[in-house]
Amino acid sequence: MNFNSRRSPVYGIHGMVASSQPLASMAGIEILKQGGNAADAAVAVAAALNMTEPCSTGIGGDAFCLYFDAKTKNVSGLNASGRAPSALNLEYIAAQGITGKLPPSSPHTVTVPGAAAGWFDTIEKYGSMAMYEVLSPAIKLGEEGFPVSPITARSWNFGISKLKNGPHFNELLIDGRAPVAGEIMKNVNLANTFRTVAEHGKAGFYEGRIAEEIIKVLEPMGGVMTVDDLKAHYSTFPEPITTNYKGLDVWEIPPNGQGIAALMALNIIEEYDFSDFPHGSTRHLHTLIEAMRIAFADTRWYVADPDVTQVPIQEMISKGYAAKRHALLDPERATVDVLRGSPVDGSDTVYFCVVDGMGNACSFIISNYAGFGTGIIPKECGFTLQNRGYGFSLDPDHPNRLEPNKRPYHTIIPGMATMDGDLYAPFGVMGGFMQPQGHTQVIVNMIDYGMNPQEALDASRFCILDGQSGGKVHIEDEISVKVMSELTGMGHEVVPCSGWRRGYFGRGQIIHRNPETGVLTGGSDPRADGCAIAW
Repeated sequence: MNFNSRRSPVYGIHGMVASSQPLASMAGIEILKQGGNAADAAVAVAAALNMTEPCSTGIGGDAFCLYFDAKTKNVSGLNASGRAPSALNLEYIAAQGITGKLPPSSPHTVTVPGAAAGWFDTIEKYGSMAMYEVLSPAIKLGEEGFPVSPITARSWNFGISKLKNGPHFNELLIDGRAPVAGEIMKNVNLANTFRTVAEHGKAGFYEGRIAEEIIKVLEPMGGVMTVDDLKAHYSTFPEPITTNYKGLDVWEIPPNGQGIAALMALNIIEEYDFSDFPHGSTRHLHTLIEAMRIAFADTRWYVADPDVTQVPIQEMISKGYAAKRHALLDPERATVDVLRGSPVDGSDTVYFCVVDGMGNACSFIISNYAGFGTGIIPKECGFTLQNRGYGFSLDPDHPNRLEPNKRPYHTIIPGMATMDGDLYAPFGVMGGFMQPQGHTQVIVNMIDYGMNPQEALDASRFCILDGQSGGKVHIEDEISVKVMSELTGMGHEVVPCSGWRRGYFGRGQIIHRNPETGVLTGGSDPRADGCAIAW
């Protein structure tokens, strides 16, 4: 392996946290040191990220997690995504004169925030501490203040216009502007929100003052969400879906998340011996790009809320179906007009992971969707409301069409990997439609190219930006001009990317655990502000 990583991996034994903000990683470590397990620490990190990186995540968004139990060696899942309001349907949207796609900052893109319930469900199902203990580090950050990190400061500034679309924008700004790197930011309103939910449980968010403020801010904008919609929210605990890739069991949350795209891509490329394809070579990139094109052709149609729409999940991840789809992969040409197959015969995010000293692992992801989501802030609550409903289709014949009480296509996906029943690694790469592409690339980096977690995250990536099978391929500029030229000659529309545009390629975290020694090896993406921390 000749790849030169930008930073060293982090090693530890007693526990490790990897996230996109050092202060959030420290919040998780603090909980682990107090005797909490991976689930307790994960919720602490989620809350701290809401404080330190509100332009990506928050309690006004949705969450998913995968949990590895060291005693049972079982992987289980949590889907904490919310549903469309009961009064929202295609007929209502058409009457508003909206066609094609919901506007990204429309109040109609606000689905019920699932994160708050997800935090409680994570603690109740897997954790060991009280919620007030878990939220204490984040509350302290909000009340005492924290220095804003550089990449976050830029994203915060980029979201000013979105925040100013709502009435309470100064709750997340300083005199109408975003905080700059190194500037102290406080969010007492969000700290009070956390205190309320810690004291009153789920009802503290889905009933009472916070719920009422959510409705009050949406109603004047034309929103149809009701307090009853909020009160009726619940998480689900789906059985994770999995495939074996060259001896590694890779686990994802099933639809309405898009993790199935990563499993499909891994199935398609499993027969390749990448020792013949140097990393960053034309053959290496073309093979993975084509596998993702084929997977997206299916998932962008079939992925929907399985509680409302029948999704052929097992057929889509079967090895037999992968063999049929693999036949479409031309080693010499880009198949940019891939059509969806017949598996049945006849969006900005934060990802983080925690492994505790007992070997439990929590792979957790939480998001507002597009930056600050809608940018709409309920009064004196300190958080923005997500725009996850933007993921719905307005095509009445589409499986993912907008319907009342339905969950939309979700881009956010946590990943987990096991080998021979033991924990291998929680992992994830955040960033809209980059996420299954990132999952596929880091798994190939570790399994086929022998990279450690930090190397796997540092390595140059590609991204089919819009998640469409025929989309443009963005490629980091470390890839040689010769390779980019060859990919262009094969029919790929290549877009070289550098500088801030590296954000297209997501921001990942990985923690590997050696099953024999218990040694943890962590990596954190250089495209973000964060780090892995061990103790």
